[in-house]
Parts: sequence; structure tokens; C-alpha cells
Amino acid sequence: QVQLVESGGGLVQAGDSLRLSCAASGRTISMFPLGWFRRAPGKEREFVAAIAWDGSRTIYADSVQGRFTISRNNAQNTVDLQMNNLKTGDTAVYYCAARGRGPRYQVFRLPNEYDYWGQGTQVTVSS
Repeated sequence: QVQLVESGGGLVQAGDSLRLSCAASGRTISMFPLGWFRRAPGKEREFVAAIAWDGSRTIYADSVQGRFTISRNNAQNTVDLQMNNLKTGDTAVYYCAARGRGPRYQVFRLPNEYDYWGQGTQVTVSS
């Protein structure tokens, strides 16, 4: 089993930056495709960003393209999400996810393509 724990959330103003981190335990995630999702109040969970096992491929939701960057450190068993120029519409609970199966060179957008989830970290952006 894999346990994922997110950190780095908080309350910021529009235009600020935050860096979320997700640490894995129980099993290495170094071979897994990873992703970040978010759920805003009253909305469905939505895709934010994903990264292949070796970082060779990344994809982003249109709404965060150019502002957010996903990265991973396989030696430390972590995945990060750097969020710049935050907007009020980015307010949500952010979740990291790991896919415990192949193909590991691919990236994935759908929640049901992931096997392990963290509990989430709240990001609130005020105007």
C-alpha cells in the first residue's frame, strides 16, 4: 500500500505563489505516474496536472497551463506542484494521486486512472 500526504496549502492573495508537496510512504512511488487534482466547493474533482514516472512527460489543465508546474523527486519519493499567479478560482482542496500500474511513461487525466490518493490540502486564494 501507498500512503500519500499533501502539505503546503494555505491562505494567500491573488497573484501570490504556493508550493504544494506530496510525500509517499509505505512503498516507493518512483515508478508510478503521478497527478494532482482539486475539488472546489460544490464542484466535482478536476484534473490539474500529471507527470510520467521519470518526469519526461507532463500535462496540465488549460486553466493552470503556464502558471502551475508539476515536478517529482524519485529519490525522495515526492511530487510537488508549484503554483504561481494564483487566482480566486484556484481555491480548492488539492489532492495528489499515484497510479500503481503501467504504462509508466504515460500521463493520466481521469481520477479513476489512479489507485492511491492523499487526504488533500486546502488552498484558499483571496481577492
